[in-house]
Amino acid sequence: MLTPQYYLILSAAIFCTGLFGVLTRRNALLFLMSVELMLNAANINLIAFSYLWGNITGQTFGLFVMALAAAEVAIGIGIILVLYRNFDGVDVTDATTMKW
Repeated sequence: MLTPQYYLILSAAIFCTGLFGVLTRRNALLFLMSVELMLNAANINLIAFSYLWGNITGQTFGLFVMALAAAEVAIGIGIILVLYRNFDGVDVTDATTMKW
């Protein structure tokens, strides 16, 4: 049986990978993928502690996080399409020129 420490280490590694991607990437697609990694790391924690304590509260919150991730992807794809149409690329630093 795996102890919760293994899940926490896995979750921390995935979260740090996502955080690194958010802080260093300019491409909007990679930015969204990094945010998804961070949300999945939170899901691993929720499910691991739900299993550890023997209730389904963490699993319920995990489902809510998955719904949030799906909504985030839908909005993000729309933003990426607007970036691509207006700037012929998906570099997030170009969006600073979209001011009034």
